[in-house]
Amino acid sequence: MEDIRRYPIGIQTFSNIIEGNYIYVDKTKYIADFRKKGLKFVFLSRPRRFGKSLFASTLHAYYEGRKELFDGLALSEYEKEWTKHPVLHFDMSGAKHFDKDSLNEYLNHQLLPYEEKYGQNDDKAEANIRLTNIVRRAFEQTGQKVVIIIDEYDAPLLDVVHDDDNLRNLRRIIQNFYSPLKMLDPYLEFVFITGITKFSQLSIFSELNNLYNISMTDQYSAICGISYSELTTQMRRDVELFAEAIGVSYDEMLVKLKDYYDGYHFSNQSEDIFNPFSLIIAMANKELGNYWFGSGTPSYIINVMKKFRVGIRDIERKSTTIDDFDVSPEQMTNALPLLYQSGYLTIKNYNPITGRYILDYPNREVRIGMLRSLAPNYLSPIMIDNSSFLGDFLDCLCDYDVDAALERMRAYLASISNRLSNKSERDVQTVFYLIFSLLGAHVRVEEASAIGRADVVIYLPDAVFVMELKYDGSAQAAINQIEEKGYLVPYSADGRRLFKIGVNYDSEKRTLGDWIIVKEA
Repeated sequence: MEDIRRYPIGIQTFSNIIEGNYIYVDKTKYIADFRKKGLKFVFLSRPRRFGKSLFASTLHAYYEGRKELFDGLALSEYEKEWTKHPVLHFDMSGAKHFDKDSLNEYLNHQLLPYEEKYGQNDDKAEANIRLTNIVRRAFEQTGQKVVIIIDEYDAPLLDVVHDDDNLRNLRRIIQNFYSPLKMLDPYLEFVFITGITKFSQLSIFSELNNLYNISMTDQYSAICGISYSELTTQMRRDVELFAEAIGVSYDEMLVKLKDYYDGYHFSNQSEDIFNPFSLIIAMANKELGNYWFGSGTPSYIINVMKKFRVGIRDIERKSTTIDDFDVSPEQMTNALPLLYQSGYLTIKNYNPITGRYILDYPNREVRIGMLRSLAPNYLSPIMIDNSSFLGDFLDCLCDYDVDAALERMRAYLASISNRLSNKSERDVQTVFYLIFSLLGAHVRVEEASAIGRADVVIYLPDAVFVMELKYDGSAQAAINQIEEKGYLVPYSADGRRLFKIGVNYDSEKRTLGDWIIVKEA
């Protein structure tokens, strides 16, 4: 019998997933945890397409008392009463690219269905007054305290985070809308707020001083996304089917999935978290791909990177303190907070002695996606030109024709030389870094050995190419460095062909000058 697995691609409603018999990774233990601890005002920050809306929908179903949806899930072992509460669920993700009039109109449409259900006092009143009246009437009519869910609370603000004037106007509207939450405490059972950023800690929820931010707590690190333990238990069969489809072992499949989609950490001792959006689509397609990054890089990321003049190599392996990256966008002095909170960087290491974190790209998908997005600023603006060159370069290496590969690089560099901002050694290093990084899994840039760091190491099934680059120096000096530093030593015992490549960049010609290729016996 065929093993049919249904994947919830694009489905963010809990009831649709359960009733449609789609794959569901059980996160309901976290709701039980909320209840046991008596949590009331909870804030969760996670990147886009990371499962925030699905968790919000799961909470919605729980507080509506839909017991039948939770059969066999962790929450069913805890909950025995299943009280039905009025639930006000506001999805702010539709309020992007709005001016202040459009945002006010959007809030009006968010409130109308609840006024139709519980009654309306004055449709001309301010949104905060209308929200207050809805909560009180819902409590009076049902006899139960009200649950408020605000999903993607910061969506109206992110696209104007680089524009102080628009940000100020829209922030005022949003702040006014959320302002009743604290005074409504006697009528509220639970409040859950999700977003990408931490506007909440500065002004948006300035009066809600009892808002519990669980975004960087260890026990909630896997509340969204798919943890390694969940992948190897609840989704083990999916990994097995994927492995069978592409002809690799289960263990090899895990390595590939980790390389592409794992690597997210949201706290000091976070579980390993996979990007759920990319992982689910890859499982359904039986093909590894850049699905999360390919779904669109938000304009606010590019705008903020431009605003703070972020260079390609400025955002890798950043050593920093939590005060530098877990802050409100309104307090940003660089792009680091938004890159972290949006999922383009993640925690890779934490030193409890110094209190410092290492931030880096979470995985191959994000790293290559970011480099490809920024590449036109340094390479050819037409991506097909870049892809054509990279493919030709790699083809030549596969034929062990290193001279032909370098001739192609010489011609390519000459064609893009005018795009280098000031033709400095740093610009040239950035271009080389981009070129070799975009070759992907075959290449490691700045590969460390016992006594040094090679500029580039290219791996092929039966050959290894170690390259050292010089700027207005000599190819011979580059070869000498490879030999003196022992860059080939780590690869000398695996039976592959070994090549030493010394390359010199000529700043007057703005392309490669000379090179030396030495094939090891």
